[in-house]
Amino acid sequence: MKTVKGTVTIEGHELTITNPDKPLWPEMKITKLMYLQKLIRLAPYLLKYTTNRYLTTIRFPHGAGDEKSFYQKNAPEPVPSFVRTAELQGINYVVLDSVPTLIWLGNLACLEFHPSFHYVDDELPAEWVIDIDPTLEVEPRIMDAVDKIGDALDRMKIQAVPKTSGATGVQLFIPIERGYTFDQLRGIGLFLGNFLVEKYPKLFTIERLKKNRGDLIYVDYLQHYYGKTLSAPYTPRARAHATVSTPLFWDEVHRRVDPREYNLLTIEERLNKFGDLIDRVKPQSLDHVLSFLR
Repeated sequence: MKTVKGTVTIEGHELTITNPDKPLWPEMKITKLMYLQKLIRLAPYLLKYTTNRYLTTIRFPHGAGDEKSFYQKNAPEPVPSFVRTAELQGINYVVLDSVPTLIWLGNLACLEFHPSFHYVDDELPAEWVIDIDPTLEVEPRIMDAVDKIGDALDRMKIQAVPKTSGATGVQLFIPIERGYTFDQLRGIGLFLGNFLVEKYPKLFTIERLKKNRGDLIYVDYLQHYYGKTLSAPYTPRARAHATVSTPLFWDEVHRRVDPREYNLLTIEERLNKFGDLIDRVKPQSLDHVLSFLR
């Protein structure tokens, strides 16, 4: 007999859990209850990158792989009293800053968490993120491409942490000192993209339209902007292998690891062993690059 509904108390708040036995990642045999348990373990890491930010989620009412999914920007009604919201450009966003809020969203089959690049009521970027987006659904060159970008950033004296998107791409997460604008970071990104395209014309492009890219890998320096979002570090993704967006060691990039290795069934052991790799890079100055570009 299957459990239909139950309640849990988290941080003093009672939450109703519906259909706990429902398969959310059927191929991985992950039910909703298992998913919520995994979210609790991910929370200390995931919430660092969603707290005090505008959150977009992707909901999959029938589980990962089902075509009936949708982006949720406005907070789902009714909003529990413990859930914080914030308005931006006419949208009432959820602010994911607590475990009860995370479990409430998880129970609604929110399988992905995409926060803004800036904090609530702040116009400056919290970090710099470059999205490396393959045009092909299966792209065996992706880690080689990230390796080459890492070399270019090293020459620019910029420290980046590569992280799997959890989907097909990789993102470069760059902790920065406060004070830079989105436009300044776009300027550096454009310079980097042009350099890569010139040096590796058969590998990279900065063409935004997918139909015009051929088989090239897109260096997306434009997504990182005010009001836009991207998959958070440690968000699950609604992919067949229940992948999780995971920061990597550069040695793992050199070894051309398979992003499918980092998933809801393996991420806890990794975090227990290594912690959050992004914490190992201090916020850094980009003044030397901006001075060169000027």
